[in-house]
Amino acid sequence: MRSILKRLMQAVLVIGLLIIVAAIWKREEVGRLLAVNSLFSEEKIVQNFSNMDRAFLTKPMSRGDGPASALRAGETITLPEGAQQWLSDRAVTALVVLQDGKLRHESYHLGTSPEDRRISWSVAKSFLSALTGIVLEQGAIASLDDPVEQYAPALRGSAYEGASIRNVLNMSSGVVFNEDYLDFDSDINRMGRVLALGQSMDEFAAGLTETFIGPGETWRYVSIDTHIIGMVIRGATGQTIPDLLEKHVVQNMGFEADPYYLTDGYGAAFVLGGLNLRARDYARFGQMFLQGGTWNGSQIVPADWVVHSTRPSARTAPGEEQYGYQWWIAPDAPEGEYFARGIYGQYIFIDSARNVVIAANGADRGFREDGAHDANVDMFRAIAASMD
Repeated sequence: MRSILKRLMQAVLVIGLLIIVAAIWKREEVGRLLAVNSLFSEEKIVQNFSNMDRAFLTKPMSRGDGPASALRAGETITLPEGAQQWLSDRAVTALVVLQDGKLRHESYHLGTSPEDRRISWSVAKSFLSALTGIVLEQGAIASLDDPVEQYAPALRGSAYEGASIRNVLNMSSGVVFNEDYLDFDSDINRMGRVLALGQSMDEFAAGLTETFIGPGETWRYVSIDTHIIGMVIRGATGQTIPDLLEKHVVQNMGFEADPYYLTDGYGAAFVLGGLNLRARDYARFGQMFLQGGTWNGSQIVPADWVVHSTRPSARTAPGEEQYGYQWWIAPDAPEGEYFARGIYGQYIFIDSARNVVIAANGADRGFREDGAHDANVDMFRAIAASMD
């Protein structure tokens, strides 16, 4: 009996040691998984959104050695009635307003600062759209109507086979993808765990096999479509997205701080939401689009791409928000109004008629509430109108 008990204790000790070794060996992955599970918690969300590099694998980009592009000071505006309540209700962390390229308002909230590099979430999609236009003009991609598997062979046999680049730019792939952030087992949350555990986003995307309709037939917002665009660009150019964005956009714009992407365990950038910039640099990007893709006298993004990507082209339902190539257009938008939009209150809002750009960051845990998004657009419009 004593020998059996001794062997049992030895076995328990060995199992315990194996668990400890496994925990140490996988501590980074476990840490990232825990970070994902508490990423949006009320007590952590604000600081998490300004410090994503503490919890995830990242790829930095160099802003270059030159000075930051100056944002000329304009007359400071008084925010319109209701703005202070809106800032509180929507948990806004940063608000930068430009008119005619001049800084008219800048404020930071909830303990954040101008130096914070803030997570873009789906605002990153509009940056990738800009890069698509650059690569298309350079000839690495022959046509938006080419099938995605022509440039990303790993997608052969997946739900994406037969979808065109235009289809995925329009969020019209027809691929089944559950984007419910409140469902632990949804595709979007499974994808978050793939990222946290250092697994392959490419394998995750190629593993999707179901479609609900043929490509191009209807619009449905599917974030993984943007990852497919990234796969296409990487396959077409043989370069990574951070390297391309650094070369063609970041280093030509005089950003204030080195941006960075979240990545998977294989170095693939999380292009559908993992870009991190200072709030003023989001505003600079919006101003460049407002100026037809030019910045400091250089054409950064092709002018025709700026026009085509920000106009409604997806088959959205009548009366619903409209969609271009990874840019949003409100159903009642006047000519020249469009925006980039990310969960929890991230926006780059552009009113071309008034020459206004508004960059907003937030940690709004109620972003899905009825009327929350409309309240944001209404406030952006009110701010723009207040400068008439």
